[in-house]
This record gives sequence, C-alpha cells and structure tokens, in this order.
Amino acid sequence: MARARPDRGGRGVTRRRGDRGSLLTRLSVALVLLGACAAGVWLWADWSRFADAPLAIGAQGRTVEVARGMTLKDIVQALRAQEVSAAPAWYWRALAARMGVAGHLHAGEYALDPGLTPRTLLERMAAGRVLQHRLTIVEGWTFRQLRDELRRADKLEHATADLGDDEVMRRLGFPGEAPEGRFLPETYAYVKGDSDLDVLRRAHEAMQKYLAVQWAQRDPAVPLETPYQALVLASIVEKETGRGEERAEIAGVFERRLKLGMRLQTDPAVIYGLGSEYDGNLRKRDLEADTPYNTYTRAGLPPTPIALPGKAAIAAVLHPAPGDALYFVARGDGTHQFSATLEEHNRAVARYQLGRKR
Repeated sequence: MARARPDRGGRGVTRRRGDRGSLLTRLSVALVLLGACAAGVWLWADWSRFADAPLAIGAQGRTVEVARGMTLKDIVQALRAQEVSAAPAWYWRALAARMGVAGHLHAGEYALDPGLTPRTLLERMAAGRVLQHRLTIVEGWTFRQLRDELRRADKLEHATADLGDDEVMRRLGFPGEAPEGRFLPETYAYVKGDSDLDVLRRAHEAMQKYLAVQWAQRDPAVPLETPYQALVLASIVEKETGRGEERAEIAGVFERRLKLGMRLQTDPAVIYGLGSEYDGNLRKRDLEADTPYNTYTRAGLPPTPIALPGKAAIAAVLHPAPGDALYFVARGDGTHQFSATLEEHNRAVARYQLGRKR
C-alpha cells in the first residue's frame, strides 16, 4: 500500500515565512529599544541642560519665600507660579537627589538673581544663604527718627508699632531705661521674619559693648563720672558738628566748661527740650525758657542724651583734644571758629553770625 509523502517544498515555504515574522519582531523590538535609548539620551541631555541653565528670572530679579514645612514639591510649585521654571518637578527631585540636598533645604527668603541656575539655587537653600536686608541707623538721629525708619523697613516684622517707648525698653529687657542715645548707629542686616525688636536689641548691645570698651580706655583727665554721662555729652557733640576733625575739639570745649562750672550753652540741647514746639527757628525766648534740657538756664549735662551718637563722637568725648578754647561759633561753611576768651568769641560771632567785622 502506497503512503503519502510529505511535501518538502511546502514545509520549506512555511519555515521561511516564520523566519521572516521573527525577523520583523526582532526589528520592531530593536527599534523600540533604540527609540527608548534615544529618548533616554535626550532626557539626560535635557535634564543636564536644565541643571545649569539660567532660570527665567528677568533683569530686575525677584525672590522666593520658603516657609517652614514646605517640601521640594511645594518649592517647585512656588517657582512655577512665578513662571521662573517650567521644568517638570521630577527634574528638580532628580537634581536635589544627585546633589544630596533633598530633605535638607532651609526655610527663608532667597534672592533670585539674573543668571541663577537650579543647581545654584538648591545650593543656596541647602546652605541656608537667605536674602539679607539692611537698615542703617544714622548718627544724630533721635530715637523717634529711628522708630520711624523701622516702621518703613521692608520685610521686617513690626512688633513695636503700637508700643510706647517705655514698653519697647521693657520688651528689650531694660525697664525704666530712657531709650534716647542707647542704640549704636551702624548698618544692621536682617532677614525676613526678624522683627524691629531684633534690630533694636542688636543695636542696644552694640552700643553697650562699644561704650564699655571706650570708657575703659578713656583719658583719665575726662571730667565724666559714668559711661552714661559720656553718652550724653557725645550726643551733644554729635549734634554740634558733622565734621570729623572738629569732634574732639568741641568735646574739649565742653569738658573744660564742665571743669570750670560753666554752663554748656548748647543750642541742640535746647531744641531737643522744646520737642514738637520747635518750629525750626530758635528764638531768645526759647533760650530763656527753662527745661531740663536748657543748658543756658541749667548747669551740667542734660538728663539724657539728645540723639544717637556715633562711634566717632563717643571716642572724641573720651579722648578730647587739648587746648584752651571755651567758646565756638559756626562759620557758616560747616566748620567752627574756636575762642579762648569771651572777647574773642564776641568778635567771632559778629563776623560769622552778624555779618560784620570788628
């Protein structure tokens, strides 16, 4: 009986079709893998570019505030809200992880400067390099002027806005202490979240330290009994002249007067005593009106400073210039004419104040 023989040609055709399908599958897989690799390379290149490419900050710059408890996701959302960065959040997460700063970013206000990159911004946040603001206390200001400046200060919490001067000093830990003259004129840095009490506390401490050092090194001939008296006299010197080269000479005049029992007769003290009644013109009746600060009617120093003296004025009072002058009068150009006798002084007044020569 004859048997059917397999069709070898047919079997061969089936094998070739199977090989072709397998090849197509492998090619498809290869193409997918190549595409994935290409996409991965592109993503890596794009992420690397993102890390060191400037953020969209603009020429004027801006700031971003990181509140306590904010996560990296929250920070990225804040940056996106300001249209500083449009990068995916995972770009930031990957960069923070690679830098080892994820979970170590500090709260605060950060400057966004033109040219700032994501990498540099994360470095700042990890190091806590928060934005610092500055407030300058000017020599010769009164405490009222200082408080006005604090009220105007940007990004500073105003804890003293509704407090009187006495309560401010109590909050600082110095109840009963008159505030005038107690704060050292300097430039003080502060960060968002600090209060005006923080700035005042630092300025008060700076004044105490500087005054203590200068008092310990004072000229032994200085006729002052306490550091506070030095502060009072320094405030008068501060208001009498803005010329650095004259401070020690003016201090010498006042200290010789104190030694001789002469009245200081200084107009700035009288003006301070007039307070809001002073209208910019000091009259004869003002010089005759007795107040604790009228150094024409009362001997010795006023009861408190009349302004915030700077370092130079304090140093001048504790290291006065030698000499015999007991009087001085303004020349009208910012300097003063010094005289040893009343007769010389009257001639100087006639020349520089009354506009005639003798």
